[in-house]
This record gives sequence, structure tokens and C-alpha cells, in this order.
Amino acid sequence: MQYTVSAPHTLNAAIQLPASKSISNRALILHSLAHGTTLPGNLSDCDDTQVMIRALDGTPTHIDIHAAGTAMRFLTAYLSVTPGTRLITGTQRMQQRPIRILVDALHQLGAQIEYAGNEGFPPLSITGAQLTGREIALSGSISSQYISALLMIGPVLPHGLCLHLTGNIISRPYINLTLQLMRDFGAQADWTSPSDITVAPGGYTDTPFTVESDWSAASYWYQMMALHAIAHPDSDTDAHLDLLGLFPHSYQGDSRGAEVFARLGIHTEYTPHGIRLTCSGTPVSRLDEDMVDIPDLAQTFVVTCCLMSVPFRITGLQSLKIKETDRITALITELRKLGYVVRSEQDSILLWDGERCPADANPVIATYEDHRMAMAFAPASLLLPQIRIAEPQVVSKSYPAYWDDLKRAGFAVEPATKESEHNA
Repeated sequence: MQYTVSAPHTLNAAIQLPASKSISNRALILHSLAHGTTLPGNLSDCDDTQVMIRALDGTPTHIDIHAAGTAMRFLTAYLSVTPGTRLITGTQRMQQRPIRILVDALHQLGAQIEYAGNEGFPPLSITGAQLTGREIALSGSISSQYISALLMIGPVLPHGLCLHLTGNIISRPYINLTLQLMRDFGAQADWTSPSDITVAPGGYTDTPFTVESDWSAASYWYQMMALHAIAHPDSDTDAHLDLLGLFPHSYQGDSRGAEVFARLGIHTEYTPHGIRLTCSGTPVSRLDEDMVDIPDLAQTFVVTCCLMSVPFRITGLQSLKIKETDRITALITELRKLGYVVRSEQDSILLWDGERCPADANPVIATYEDHRMAMAFAPASLLLPQIRIAEPQVVSKSYPAYWDDLKRAGFAVEPATKESEHNA
């Protein structure tokens, strides 16, 4: 399946953003560890969160988390402290995503986990038990989801948990998000040094909780506003977007995206109901940014900068190669279809110096089973009429209403004809 996306002449809409997937998935684990009676409110309706809800509902003996990497990591730790033996598996791609670092750490705590397929990868057979270990040392350069998975089970360990992170800590905002939510559910957990985290034993408290909206989802609307300013530089319309459910002082690290988009000419005004985006100021002539703390926004900014003709060098992207797809390779491949020659360095840097190449006459963007590829490229329709997105249903992983929200904002989103797909 392919969608053809066409942009409106102006942007003037109010969008109710989805609930934060990151907060929803953490809150569900904490709620279960607290033996809560009422689910957190405003949970995300995305695939990842629905998978988590089903997995935690009575905790079945065979758990298929499909493509949900967060669920695989969080549930691996959760199941290790939950009575019973269970098999957890996922899609073929999921069975190629490494999990040895987390399993090894849990083994140090005393977990009973066996590989049910290839060594170092899902599926896993996990028998829950009381884990008597207390101290773990890990590289701070690993995925923060491994660290968060371990932290969240810390309060239910009889001796708590001391986590020592070595080297460069690449995703501190996501770790801080986890710690803040743990405290919201009654745990005692905090940094005791720049590289050490201590979690006290004592468990969690059944706490009413409501999930805030998703700053990652907001990034695509910032992108649309930035590209609209390029597409209609002389427009005198009152172009703006109201994004509901976002507030200052967010727990989410991706809220820093607002600061980066300010350098691309987008103004953020906080309102009683969320934020209002408007075009204001002149974009920078070049963007040099370390996104080690906001890697999920990399695709948004790479695509945006290319289409705005803003050369860039984005560092801190070492986690992109083990996401839903190898996002570094995917971005380079798909942007070449649009005529942009983006390069990578050291498997952690993406850069573009303005080099162009012949673009495809009728580009079809492959999405690689990656929701963020679809959502980051669809706004390109503001400058590239009739762009097509392959396998558009992948957005259900984090933002199921994405295409409907585009329509609410005036975009035309239509299935491509069989003839046009054949000619692509």
C-alpha cells in the first residue's frame, strides 16, 4: 500500500496530539509493579502501548510484542521479577535486535533467562524469581531503555539497586524521565553522582496517574510549519498550529525539539491548552547539533534541514542503527530519491553540505517498518507535491491517528492507484 500526500496552501489547525508512548509504557510497568487497581489515564493508543497492556493483562505464558522494542526491553526486566515462566518474542526484525547487554545485567542480579533462539537475541524464556543482586556496572553509551528497564525493577529488589554508568551517558533525559516517573509512583530513586544511580528497596505505591501528550509527535507539526514557511515565503495568511496537551516543564526530553526548531524560525507560545506554533524569524544558515539526548527527532530534523536547504552536521546518533531499522542508512537512501546527498561518519553522525543529485521523477518513500520514516517524510509534500509514502500503516506504532490528523489540517491523503504504484 502507498499513500499519496498533498499539502494545503496554508496551515491553520488545532491538533490533539497522542499521549506520550514513552510515559505510557513506563507508567504501565510501574502500575503493574505497584499492583495497581486502576490503569493510568490517557494512555497512548499506539501499537507499542497496546502490546504492553495485553502482555501485562494476566501476563500470558507466550508474549508476542511484534515490533515493539520498548516492550521487549521493559518486559524482559519485568518478567524476571514476576512469578511464572514465559516466552517473549517478536517480529523477524525484533529477533535481530540485540538484547544481550540487558540479559547479562539481569543475570548478574540473579535472573533466570534463557535464549530460545539465537544467542544474544529474542526470543527469550524467562522464569520470574526474587533477584538478590544489587550492583551493576554498565556503559552509559547503551540504549537508555536497557537502563530504564533495570531501574524500574529496582524498588522491588530486596536490596534495591545501585547502577554505575561508565563513559559517556548518551540518553540522560530518558533516564531522568524514568526516575521522575518512579518517584511519582512512590519509589526512592536518584542520581548519587554524575554516573551513579541508587534505587532504594520498598516497592511502589498504587498511584492515580494521567499521561501527558507526546513531544515526539509534536516534532512533525513543527516540521510542517517550518516547511510551510519555505513553500509560501510571501504568504500573508495567519498560519499557525495549535498542539493540544503539551505543557512547559515537560518530563519528556524530546521537548528540547522546540528549542532546536526555534533556530529554524518556528516560535512556540504556551497557551492554557497546549502550544501555538507560528513562523517567526530567519532560519540559521547552518545547523550543528548534538542529538544524543533526542535521537528520536533525528529523522525529523534531517529531512527538514534538507528541504529548507540548511546544511547540517548532527552528532550523537549512535543508537539509530539499532532502532526499528538502520535509520542512518534509511535516511541516506530515501533522501537521495529526493535529490539530497547526505553522508554518515562513524555510524553516529549525519551531515549534508548542500550536495545535490538528480531526484526521482515520482519518489516513493520506503518506510522500513519504521513509523518515524513515514511521519518525517510526509511533510515533504509541502515542497514536493504528490509525494508517496509506502506502507503508511507503520505509523500505528506510535501515532495511529497521524494520517487522520493530516487530513484535519487540510492535507489530502489518498491511497495511490495500482497503476501509479506499478509505475513507481
